[in-house]
Amino acid sequence: MSTYFNTLLFGIYPYIAIVTMILGSILRYDQNPYSWKADSSQLLSRKGLRWGSNLFHVGILLLFFGHLVGLLTPHWAYDPFISAGDKQMVAMVAGGIFGSMSLVGMIILIWRRVGNTRIRATTKPMDMAILLILFVQMLLGLATIPFSAQHPDGSSMIALASWAQSIVTFQPGAAQFIAGEDIVFKLHIFLGLTIFLLFPFTRLVHMFSVPLKYVLRSGYQVVRKRG
Repeated sequence: MSTYFNTLLFGIYPYIAIVTMILGSILRYDQNPYSWKADSSQLLSRKGLRWGSNLFHVGILLLFFGHLVGLLTPHWAYDPFISAGDKQMVAMVAGGIFGSMSLVGMIILIWRRVGNTRIRATTKPMDMAILLILFVQMLLGLATIPFSAQHPDGSSMIALASWAQSIVTFQPGAAQFIAGEDIVFKLHIFLGLTIFLLFPFTRLVHMFSVPLKYVLRSGYQVVRKRG
């Protein structure tokens, strides 16, 4: 990959994707708040939903926070306690387990959405598109494990973390950290950034809707029987 395209995709594109996600989400909530929902299909059919949804959501949340901590924790912060190679091994094992959970859940959800006539009829093109993109992203994530295993010293993990930390701290030359990494890592990063870019235009926006008011409410919800 040429230096120009490497800089464009991994030095400039991350900011385009992140800014689009933030501003697009704000504008959507302001201009069309009633579209800010998960569009649950539970009322149409419960078959496969419990296993598919739970496996997918638990796995994807653990993967998200694992990536967040793993990529944004500086090397000096964990070096006294664990080596880069051991940290990478932990990431590979955990990523394999959680990634497999998410993948199985996603397969169930896709099969349910395609195979159920009622659900398929209410499925929007973007709903199906984001499911397939997430599916490919999970496959790419699992595909990075064998490549990571080829660098037991943790050098690939350090390179990826250096790139992510340079991006979030607005350091120049971030793209150079991953210029020499395997293509599977670059595809995984690029597709992840693309998910950020598409985020405001999909049902994924419901991730921002944390029910803090419900959790922190002062009293109980009063439910009365019909007379």
